[in-house]
Amino acid sequence: MATINPFKAIRPTRDKVSLIASRPYESYTSEQVASRLRDNPFSFLHIINPGYRFQKEISGAERYGLVYNRYQEFKEEKIFIQDEKPSLYVYKIVNRDGNAFEGIIAAASVADYEANVIKKHEDTLEFREITFKEYLKIVGFNAEAVLLTHPDEPELKDIIGEIMKQRAEYEFTTTYRDTHYLWNVDNPEIIAQIQQIYKKMPALYIADGHHRSASSSLLAKDLRKNNPHHTGEEAYNYFMCYLIPESDLKIFEFNRLVRDLNGLKKEEFLIKLDEFYRIENRGLEYFKPYEKHQFSMYLDGEYYSLTLRKSKYTGKSALENLDTYILYKTILKPILNIEDLRNDRRIEYVHGKRELAYVQTMVDSGSYEVGFGLLPVTTEELKQIADEGSKMPPKSTYIEPKLRCGITIYEYEK
Repeated sequence: MATINPFKAIRPTRDKVSLIASRPYESYTSEQVASRLRDNPFSFLHIINPGYRFQKEISGAERYGLVYNRYQEFKEEKIFIQDEKPSLYVYKIVNRDGNAFEGIIAAASVADYEANVIKKHEDTLEFREITFKEYLKIVGFNAEAVLLTHPDEPELKDIIGEIMKQRAEYEFTTTYRDTHYLWNVDNPEIIAQIQQIYKKMPALYIADGHHRSASSSLLAKDLRKNNPHHTGEEAYNYFMCYLIPESDLKIFEFNRLVRDLNGLKKEEFLIKLDEFYRIENRGLEYFKPYEKHQFSMYLDGEYYSLTLRKSKYTGKSALENLDTYILYKTILKPILNIEDLRNDRRIEYVHGKRELAYVQTMVDSGSYEVGFGLLPVTTEELKQIADEGSKMPPKSTYIEPKLRCGITIYEYEK
């Protein structure tokens, strides 16, 4: 039984939402950040990159304190307002490819996360969990929703369809040609009807935002421990989420880059790979895997196809049959000596929207020795692994839609 709650979002005024909304900070290049900060005084990037005002790079707790200050300034200047009534928010995105995503922004329960009603499928990087928890504790708000998914529900789709017949509170198009719409739902009867539908769902699945949800859980544990009057209803017992049906998910792969061959020469490395893989040298031919249990590899200016030898490896579970897990068990750990995928700095992850050409460029630059390309995980694999109670290796999926930051903001008690 899944619990979702309405909340009083902090959000931009209608006339400024298109100026405020930003992509996650790490998705910009330094040049893009600089141009947006220079040319747009309302960008949410001014809040999360407060050092720009002082022309100085600032990090850690000092930066978090300045983030809090910038956020308060936006509220004081009435750039942000707060809804008077607890609300749910119907949110729709239509991207430049014509894909439409329709769902509900709400407050999800930390207790559901801890009880595995909200199911996880991917492992996380510990240092990122702790870093973001400390960030939330100081700034007191979260502006980026966790993406949750569930089986398609016709009754819910009908309710959302009726809501979308009304004029949207927000309607704007980004420079990436994605169009965003938001409807405020504060009618208690409709809210209760939507909540009841989710209460009938045995589980929700995290599609994107494992670090954000894990950090919210850590924050709740810290704050409840230090609150002698804890009731379970405090804002820190929930986190902001965007709930969409499974049919709306678009899943991309995460490719791998490794800095060195663990002391092996190229020929020695290929010989070790031969135990588990049929290896075909593709030369300069751009190669992307086309079936499960197959990988592309870029090494020393050449592409290779690696096809798993079925006689050498047989998975007994959904996790063991997952390509990211197979790559770890047959190459990354035994040959390249990368055991801790969460924290080892010898490995980097590149989402599939950047294509293998980026992997090739990074290897050719000398920053990395070898790159591996994978196929995307399927929705069914994601659910099977979550239902097993297993965790995918970190960075196994890159999932759309991606919400803009600063459109709805969830506040914690300070």
